[in-house]
Amino acid sequence: MYLRTTRRRNGDGSDVRYLSLAHNEWDPVARRSKVRILFNFGREDELDPDAIRRLIGSLSRALPPGEALAAAMPSELRYLESRPCGGAWLLDGLWARLGIGEILARLLRGRRLDPSAERALFAMVANRALAPSSKLSCAAWVSERVAIPGLAELSDDQCYRAMDWLLQIEAELAEQVYWATANLLNLEVDLLFFDTTSTYFETDEADPPSEGAPAGFRTYNGHSKDHRPDLPQVVIGLAVTREGIPIRVWTLPGNTADMALIRMVKDDLRAWRLGRVVWVTDRGFASAENRRYLQRAGGHYITGEKLRSESAEAKAALARQGRYHVVAGNLEVKEVVLDEGTMRDRFVVCRNLDEAVRDAAIRDRLLAQLKAAIAESDVLAPAARAKLACDLRGKPTNRRFLRTTKAGLLRIDRAAVAADAKLDGKFLLRTSDPTLSAEDVATGYKQLLEVERAWRDMKTTLDLRPVYHRREDRIRSHVLLCWLSLLLIRIAENATGETWRNLRTEMDKLHLGRFVGPAGEVSQRTETTTRQAAMFTATGVAEPPRYLRVATPQAAPAAAG
Repeated sequence: MYLRTTRRRNGDGSDVRYLSLAHNEWDPVARRSKVRILFNFGREDELDPDAIRRLIGSLSRALPPGEALAAAMPSELRYLESRPCGGAWLLDGLWARLGIGEILARLLRGRRLDPSAERALFAMVANRALAPSSKLSCAAWVSERVAIPGLAELSDDQCYRAMDWLLQIEAELAEQVYWATANLLNLEVDLLFFDTTSTYFETDEADPPSEGAPAGFRTYNGHSKDHRPDLPQVVIGLAVTREGIPIRVWTLPGNTADMALIRMVKDDLRAWRLGRVVWVTDRGFASAENRRYLQRAGGHYITGEKLRSESAEAKAALARQGRYHVVAGNLEVKEVVLDEGTMRDRFVVCRNLDEAVRDAAIRDRLLAQLKAAIAESDVLAPAARAKLACDLRGKPTNRRFLRTTKAGLLRIDRAAVAADAKLDGKFLLRTSDPTLSAEDVATGYKQLLEVERAWRDMKTTLDLRPVYHRREDRIRSHVLLCWLSLLLIRIAENATGETWRNLRTEMDKLHLGRFVGPAGEVSQRTETTTRQAAMFTATGVAEPPRYLRVATPQAAPAAAG
């Protein structure tokens, strides 16, 4: 396919040139190629240049970004390479809007450290969001495969030096980044959601005990949220606002108890003077000691309670009579107040009708399986029947509904089934705050899902694991980089209403091409699409300039003499 030019001579002797889009096709009968006209553009002197440009732009969409950019450049420029730049430019714009670059530059003053440490840290944060990899691979990614504003290349030594420095300024950086984020986004910090997770390490041995500590940093815990109790792990805590913005992260040894963790988090954030804060935690932090510690300095809490626990308070709250009130959709709430003298807790019983139907269906299926398992047990020998009962009680669900009669026979515990049915679709919340309505308590606790979403993104989108480090300080720095990356992508998601996956895919289409010609080297980006422009506008980040770098060849030194 090519642009064909034909001439026609007028009666006055002038020549007129016509342009057309042509294609040569082989004629097997004539045994020669023939010209096939696909489209006539008309006279050359009457051609609409803008229409041609639009056509070229439209056709370029079928090409990879770099080739499309090369196709639109003048022939005297030689194409060198093309790298994606949109995602890094968007993240760098948010990095600047939050003032993180200025904060790091301020903390860098007076230190014997490469001034490019700030750019190295941003590059590693961007790498987690765009193409998660090890620090060695990150250095190659920056140097060879992506365009990072203000950073042409990166070495693994720069990465490690910057990570070591990041750990030194962690507390000060976290506080300043929080206030910068709060001022920019007008965050509501009346509710803070806290939860923990763990990440494991593919190593045969745990870390040896350190000075003053009975165990090392990566250690066995016996329980793993990643279902790998056979491997050493560390515990990671995260505090998130109701908008889903992660404000700080903590990394602790794998055997850290919940009580020690919640106290450290409370003490760290107390220095920020956040004012009135209600902590929202799941059932893992609902011990009496943790609850009372969260109430210090005027704080309050909302925690989940185990429905089937042996807690006398939970049983009393569930046994109280009262009318449910519809909050939203299928969610109903009922408030119960239990007075403990000086400590007055409020309980909110929540019921979801859809979940009630689901719980009943699951229980019916479990009972059918249990009934089938014990159907022929009456004819078994007592020893064999006892072994069957032991095997069945190995599952907590079976243990709840299986009973043994005085004669040693296995039966379904109908009383336990009836008691369990009363809990269908229900969950129980406890709060110390006297000002929140029951509806606020229920909806506030449901927002704890924001932390679960944060963990999901940390472990999948940002590849929190596998962790390629073994030293404690490097592990802590790695988690901090993941936190900063999550902060940027969550702000981008909230501003655009798009998932980060969609944002990243669209921004990857924006490329920066390098060309060289007689006048020097030039770097030019591709045209922004309508969606890309909308994303830049929504996040408050300016589009990258059309030409990002123009370099003229250096003049040759004058000859001596």
